[in-house]
Amino acid sequence: ERLSEGVPGTDMHAGFRRKVGRELADRGWLTQPWPVEYGGNDAPPWRHSIIGEECWAIGEPRGAQYMNVNWIGPAVMRFGTDEQKQQHLPPISRGEVLWCQGFSEPEAGSDLVALRTQALREGDDYVINGSKIWTSYVNHADFTILPVRTDPSSKRHRGISVLLVPMDTPGIEVREIPSVVGERYFHEVFFSDVRVPVTTLLGPENEGWDVVNYALQYERVGAARYARAALSLDRLAALARERGLLEDPLVVDRLAEARTLCEAARLLTYRVIDQRAHGLPPSTDTQIARVANTSADYRVGELAVEILGPDALEYGSFADANFRLAMTAGVAVGATEIQLNLIASRHLGLPRE
Repeated sequence: ERLSEGVPGTDMHAGFRRKVGRELADRGWLTQPWPVEYGGNDAPPWRHSIIGEECWAIGEPRGAQYMNVNWIGPAVMRFGTDEQKQQHLPPISRGEVLWCQGFSEPEAGSDLVALRTQALREGDDYVINGSKIWTSYVNHADFTILPVRTDPSSKRHRGISVLLVPMDTPGIEVREIPSVVGERYFHEVFFSDVRVPVTTLLGPENEGWDVVNYALQYERVGAARYARAALSLDRLAALARERGLLEDPLVVDRLAEARTLCEAARLLTYRVIDQRAHGLPPSTDTQIARVANTSADYRVGELAVEILGPDALEYGSFADANFRLAMTAGVAVGATEIQLNLIASRHLGLPRE
C-alpha cells in the first residue's frame, strides 16, 4: 500500500498507522533512541533518523506514531511524573496508542500563546472549556496533548499549562472540517465542562509554555519530508521523460531547482540531528531546517501539478495527493511565516518593529 497516495484521515489510514507502529516496535525500530527503561535501545539520534528517512521515502504514514515517538514521548520523559511515564511511555514504545495535538484555536492558530481554552481547578480536577481547530488525526486518537490556560487572568506565555487528556472523556465533541486537503483530515474539538484529574498535568501548573516550546523543537524536524519529496521528484522526472518534457529547458531547470531544495533540506536536517547527537540544546537551526523541508515539499507538490497538467486533477492521484499534503506542510507546527520571523529575530538578530 502506498500511504503517500492515501488520505491521512480515513479509517484505512488509521488502521495502517497502528499496524505499522506495532510492527516497527516488534523489530525494535520504533523508539530506538529512547532509554532502555522506557522501551528504547539507547541508540543515537542518527539511527532513529535513518529509519524515519527510509520509511518516509516509501510512504510511511506521518500520523500519530510520528508525534508519539518524536516529541510527545520525549516531553513526558522530560516533564512527566513517574506515574505519567509508567502510564504513557510503554504503550507508545509498543506502538499501541495514537495521540493528537490540541494546539491551534479559532483565535490562536500560529499565534499559539493567544490560546483561550481554560482549565480551571476545582478540587482534585481541572474543568476544561473551549475549543481547538485544525486538529489532525483526532478522530482516531486515544489521547490529546492539550495546552490550556489555567490562570484566566494571564496573557501570552504566562498562565499556560499542558494536560494529557483521554479522548473518551465525557464532554469532548469532535466535528470534521471539510477541506481541500481531503476527507477527515481536519477537525474542530469542543470541550464542554470536561473534567480531568490534576494528575493529567504535564509539568508545573502555569509554566506549560516551557513544555510546548521543548516539544515543538522536536516536532519541527521529526519528519523526513525531504525524503518523500525526493522520491516523488524521481517519479516526476520519469514521467516528464515519458512525456517528452525533458526537451524543455524550463522543465529541466524546475526539476533541478526542486532537487536542490530537497538536498538542502536533508543537510540542514542532518545538522539538527548532529546537534542532538552531541547533546547540544535546541537552536534556530531547527527553524531553518523546518522552512527548508516545507519549501521542498511544497515545490515538489506544485511541480507535480505543473508537469501532469489535467491528470493531476484526479482525486487521490499521485500529483493530487502530493499537492494536497504539501499544502499542509507550511502551516503545521507553526506557519512558515512564523518560522521565518523566528529566524529573523533569533538567528539573524534583526530588530522587531
